[in-house]
Amino acid sequence: MSPVDDMRVRTPNDIGALIRQRRHELGLSQIRLAERVGVSRQWVVEVERGKPRAELGLVLRALDVLDAPLRVEADASPKPVRSPQPAAADVDAVVRAARKPRR
Repeated sequence: MSPVDDMRVRTPNDIGALIRQRRHELGLSQIRLAERVGVSRQWVVEVERGKPRAELGLVLRALDVLDAPLRVEADASPKPVRSPQPAAADVDAVVRAARKPRR
């Protein structure tokens, strides 16, 4: 089992680390990976550094070339449910109730 098999990815830096680690495991240079993905070596350098605006299609292609498929799982711990917002107050009704009746 490769160390990247259960790697949790949450940020562009995590994706970059995953790509770099898997590339090293396979003994690929940045140039060779770039050739196989169809990008420049500079693109590989930027993605491995965590470039936040890397094109998703190319990132997925790089993961495929590296035989590091992307699996998405729902978090086992549910997020807290937000309380519903209180109903908006009827300002006119509040003003009417606060007025004293005229004589």
